Amino acid sequence: MDLNFELILTVIFLLSALFWLLNKFVVRQTEGAVEFVGSLAPVLGLVLILRSFVVEPFQIPSSSMVPTLKVGDFILVSKWTYGIRLPVLRNKIIDVESPQRGDVMVFFPPHEDRYFIKRVIGLPGDEIHVLDGVLYINGEKMSQKVLPDEPSAPRSVVMTENLDGVEHAIQKRLLATRLSQNFTAVVPAGHYFMMGDNRDNSSDSRVWGPVPEERIVGKAFARWMFWDKFLSLPNFDRVGKIN
Repeated sequence: MDLNFELILTVIFLLSALFWLLNKFVVRQTEGAVEFVGSLAPVLGLVLILRSFVVEPFQIPSSSMVPTLKVGDFILVSKWTYGIRLPVLRNKIIDVESPQRGDVMVFFPPHEDRYFIKRVIGLPGDEIHVLDGVLYINGEKMSQKVLPDEPSAPRSVVMTENLDGVEHAIQKRLLATRLSQNFTAVVPAGHYFMMGDNRDNSSDSRVWGPVPEERIVGKAFARWMFWDKFLSLPNFDRVGKIN
């Protein structure tokens, strides 16, 4: 399981707020540990609010979203697009929008509490069918077009795929692997079917099933930095909107 930074930040904020109250109404120090820890409460509270309700930064750890996102990309995720949720508890308190087909979404998969990022392929009620690397939604073929000038992995090809008007890049093997040979599923109510853009190298809903609505984290909308090696300098050539 990944480190739960949100939980840690919430606990630290609550402790600093407690120290602030102690210093304000009980100890009343002008210096010392109680005063110092208490003085952190406003800053920690602002960070918690921004991170929980507005925008949260993430780093891409795997190649499952290549070519859209590469290992080392730093991205921004909107925490309010799909509704306002309480930190840690994840209960939705305000409805905003529902995920749309083609969105790039951060979520917790149904089988573990670890952040994943994939593309929304299927909405509630959709029938998803993958045959020899080609995607069909409710019986309709999603068109694919080869991008010959784009770099790809050995025995792979980069293409554009059109998801009901949402055009984005994918990478798939020339010969479909087990994940993409022949797969069919119907998305239950209140769930979303997720797939990686690196279609033959992605653990996604084809493996562990659709994602319940309550496990959604937010919508990825921008790349703001690329930094894949600790001793290297950050690169800003990939800054821009996530399609």
